[in-house]
Amino acid sequence: MSIITFKVKISKKSKETIKKTVKKLLSITSYAFIGVVSSAALVLAFYWSLNLNSSLYTLINNTKDEPVYLITYLVLTVGAIILFGINIPLFIYRWRKYGLPKFQTQAGSGLGAIVGVAASACPVCGSLILSAVGITGGLAAFPFQGLELKALSFGLLAVPIFLTGRQLYRFKKGREECPVPRDASFRLKDFPLLLIFVNLLLLVIYLGGPLLKQEPLLFAYFNKNAEVNPFYVKVAAKVLPEEGFQSQISLSDAVVKLVERGVIDKEKFEDIYKDDGELPSELGEILIQPSEKPMLLTTESADYYINLLWPLGLANYMSTNRESPVQGVSLFNFASTGGWRLGKEDNGGAYFNKFRIVELTTKQEELVTKIAKNTYRPCCNNSTFFQDCNHGSALLGLLELGASQGLSEKELYREALAFNSFWFPDTYVQTALYFRITKGVEWEDVDPKEALGYNFSSVSGWAKNVQSEIAKIPNLIPHTGIGASCGS
Repeated sequence: MSIITFKVKISKKSKETIKKTVKKLLSITSYAFIGVVSSAALVLAFYWSLNLNSSLYTLINNTKDEPVYLITYLVLTVGAIILFGINIPLFIYRWRKYGLPKFQTQAGSGLGAIVGVAASACPVCGSLILSAVGITGGLAAFPFQGLELKALSFGLLAVPIFLTGRQLYRFKKGREECPVPRDASFRLKDFPLLLIFVNLLLLVIYLGGPLLKQEPLLFAYFNKNAEVNPFYVKVAAKVLPEEGFQSQISLSDAVVKLVERGVIDKEKFEDIYKDDGELPSELGEILIQPSEKPMLLTTESADYYINLLWPLGLANYMSTNRESPVQGVSLFNFASTGGWRLGKEDNGGAYFNKFRIVELTTKQEELVTKIAKNTYRPCCNNSTFFQDCNHGSALLGLLELGASQGLSEKELYREALAFNSFWFPDTYVQTALYFRITKGVEWEDVDPKEALGYNFSSVSGWAKNVQSEIAKIPNLIPHTGIGASCGS
């Protein structure tokens, strides 16, 4: 077998042409890569500033009824990203070819980038970036809710492209004094510069990945194989912290008094925990001796506190309870009354508003009644004052204890929200998700009074305002969860 070898003779001129073509392609590719990385970095900066107190989902959701505004906002933002991606490689080319430009020529690029980042935050929620640079009031303070600032950043990014392009043209045509031109092509010796941009791209991916995974619009894509969405876990940890909620309220001698008056039958109460083990150590002696230690509410102790506070809210006397909807012909038929069978009487209705377990001043009683009428629970549409179930009675008992121990209205709302959250974990985790995703508000910053109101804590208000909105986001809520039931 013979091998035929073909030799192609390439002229010196052709070699030079190929060499120049490869060099040109390499340079074009390198400058394009720098532009893409620069744009990606600005996207991360934009999204990071937006994510400080909002999300892309929130922005779209809050402006969906204003399509002109939303489209203008997105066009200006995308335009700024593209212009920034042109600015950086153009600046580098100008630098490598003719040296550093005069400050006046290129300064607009940096300023435009800064203003562009500031303007990227959600105009509806306001911008922490703008506040940081001294523009008080955020984007919402502007007549067009920040669009004018985004337009300004767009212009500031476009101007240096025009100025630099014009100067390069004038240099080429000899219409302006030209510095000695240098080769601006990328060669092997320029590898360190490219390496910087490669590392920058890796950094963008490293920092941007976790942020994008938390974006509500991308939940389903990033977490379609996950059993529990990591964003859900993060928010749930704020609502139900692993270490629990440290209350300012102690049970004091309330439980002991309930036992003495027969509202709690010690043997019946202890019997219900025989199968599940004894009471938590901090509650071990609570039936026979007072405890001034503030309650520590955890996922393990939450149910115990329901059964300790339930009879208190049921039996403790308040003059305003004479107006309670529980009072009347149906007194013995509610879950809070008929459901209480851990006393000497067969029906807890016999104890309703009967004993002065917790002494309240007139002002304290007025405060408890006021808060009770303005707080709800997700198992029904009734306020805490209408304590028709064990959760309602327990929360009323908590408020009575807290008021008697000197807590303010604000502190009582905070306590009530924490206890409700541990008693209805799934409901309030979704409520926290609603505030974080649609309003850009972290759970710790949510007003407890608002969260406990009819719109977010009654069963119908919650379904309308929270559940319907959260249901739009796929793969966010686990398929199984911990529910809550009323009565014993």
